[in-house]
Amino acid sequence: MTVPEKYPSRLLEDAVGSIGSLPGIGKRSALRLALHLLRQPQENVRHLAASLVRLREEARYCRECLMISDEELCPICSDRSRDHRTICVVENVRDVMSIENTGQYHGVYHVLGGIISPIDGVGPSDIAIEPLVSRVGRLVSGEGGAPADAEVILALSGDVEGETTAFYIYRKIASFNVKVSALARGLGFGDDLEYADELTLGRSIVNRQAFKP
Repeated sequence: MTVPEKYPSRLLEDAVGSIGSLPGIGKRSALRLALHLLRQPQENVRHLAASLVRLREEARYCRECLMISDEELCPICSDRSRDHRTICVVENVRDVMSIENTGQYHGVYHVLGGIISPIDGVGPSDIAIEPLVSRVGRLVSGEGGAPADAEVILALSGDVEGETTAFYIYRKIASFNVKVSALARGLGFGDDLEYADELTLGRSIVNRQAFKP
């Protein structure tokens, strides 16, 4: 039987409860963080709190790729030097950051905001698949159809949910005249992009292969 934690202060207990509600942080870690913040100068703690409030209230999502952005268009989508004919589909913003850190990719992105996972109650309509289909449709609707080198890269995790999501997207865009590819299997089955080292991830992008459902 677990004995409830006893706190000397209701303020400390409330702080631990709030910090512990964050993913991946247990009660012990939350207590350490709360005590650490208590030892910091008040100005540092105020700055931290203000940064979090600003993030929640002022951050927006890029109208093109759905990545977190300060403006209507994120810096990548607004960069004309990027290859806008190549769209890399990822699960979340962390994956964008991981791929950018490799320096091997110069196209644009599309952030799904999750992957299909029936066991977690996440279906196709719960993530940004339809905006991706519309985006690919706009890419191919220009004069002369899609550019000859237009490509959609399915850069999703290699687990069952990632493969299911990739297959679903492939089926949705199969009628468009675009190349569909996937990361080379330098990444093991079930690997998450955010945990892959930059060299392995970079090679997986450079050596990507045609997607085979």
